Amino acid sequence: MATRVLVVDDDAAISELVAFHLRRAGMEPVVAASGREGMEALHRERPDIVVLDIMLPDASGWDVCRHIREQASELDRPAVILLTALGEEADRVSGLEMGADDYVTKPFSPRELVARVRAVLRRRGPAAAPGPDLARLGPLTIDRRRVAATAHGRPLTLTATEFRILAALVAAGGQVLSREQLLDAVWGADFYGDRRTVDVHIRHIRSKLEAAGAGDALETVRGFGYRLRATGGGEG
Repeated sequence: MATRVLVVDDDAAISELVAFHLRRAGMEPVVAASGREGMEALHRERPDIVVLDIMLPDASGWDVCRHIREQASELDRPAVILLTALGEEADRVSGLEMGADDYVTKPFSPRELVARVRAVLRRRGPAAAPGPDLARLGPLTIDRRRVAATAHGRPLTLTATEFRILAALVAAGGQVLSREQLLDAVWGADFYGDRRTVDVHIRHIRSKLEAAGAGDALETVRGFGYRLRATGGGEG
């Protein structure tokens, strides 16, 4: 079955251009012209991935991202690529923290966008996080078969990208992974974005670990990268 892509943008010319290139790539585009139309299409069309403009009439891209996060179990959590204005770093960071998988800045090349869609879908696939089905390190347990993670036995609610980062760190067995190593392990060599994308996701993961009483399990090694403590991460 063809990959279904929901394109949410109020600029008809952009939507038509993106849809044209997605069709040429063998995908099935569905277009929505506003945030509310996009939220309705999410439930009706069940897309694999959403290409989402932030500035939309009646409901913003943030509202759509929030809706996807809140309805994750019902919607099977489609991937999200944000369309942001050039230079709006705050928008990109906020989007990643809300669970977006990637971003593209306007103006953009439609061929690059298609490549980003393919890359995001590849890294969300089962081969994106190789390793044993069940892995443990300190207070953390990763179950790749069920795509589930726990800290001190408490379930962690992670985005697909956060899960893959945590899985890569657990697989490293306490060794430090640099940003470049995490980008290669999680995003792959075809990632176009900023290395600081890793930092945004790490910050989000750390806040979720803290809520589960395992905040000190994830360590920043300045000048090198990140690692999980093989011991520690105790509650308190």
